Amino acid sequence: MSDKEQIDFGYQTVDKDKKEEKVAEVFHSVASKYDVMNDVMSFGIHRLWKRTMIELTGARKGQKALDLAGGTGEIAMKVAKRVGDSGHVVLSDINSSMLEEGKKRVINSGFINNISFELINAEEIPFPDNTFDLVTISFGLRNVTDKLKALKEMQRVIKPGGRLVVMEFSKTNNPALTKLYDFYSFSALPFMGKVIANDEESYRYLAESIRMHPDQETMKSMMLEAGFDEVEYKNLTGGIVAIHRGFVY
Repeated sequence: MSDKEQIDFGYQTVDKDKKEEKVAEVFHSVASKYDVMNDVMSFGIHRLWKRTMIELTGARKGQKALDLAGGTGEIAMKVAKRVGDSGHVVLSDINSSMLEEGKKRVINSGFINNISFELINAEEIPFPDNTFDLVTISFGLRNVTDKLKALKEMQRVIKPGGRLVVMEFSKTNNPALTKLYDFYSFSALPFMGKVIANDEESYRYLAESIRMHPDQETMKSMMLEAGFDEVEYKNLTGGIVAIHRGFVY
């Protein structure tokens, strides 16, 4: 047993300083099939979730935004449409394989004027205080080693009047839905990962990481502790997904 500080990696417990490395291995593995798997895993519903998230960003022309754990660039491109050429979006990810996939997709989609790319660890955001009007993170916070530290960093770089929008898998209070969701997550999801991406273990980790993520109220409390002046959340699909918004005044 290690005497180092321990932290969850799915249902496993690992040394805290090893989690980032192990998460990186997962996302290097799934990067090229990530979008295909999202469609299959959610039956396309993730597109509706993301549409709702974009509405809740309140992004406007001329604003500056940071998309953390931005992966293949889907959220960044939607925000970029809203902020226009007078605004700017930084698409970031801690994982170089995911960021390369995002860069390819963004360039192929014609977003070359108002999106830039940065390799960023959400726990150490390399921008000054009060830089962004908006920070977004979609299905990425659960993979961060020190979530509270990352939330404090997000709060730090947001301008007064700005907001953080977090979309993440969460907890449903419906017993029947929970039972169905558990079967899907731990039986169907790893199987689909094996068939489509030839990577059963990575998708088993993704399912386990969802279960280890804080519930809606705990997440709200963490955001308030991180310094946000007001926090609210909206449940989607019975609480399977929740969108939290933190406001800086």
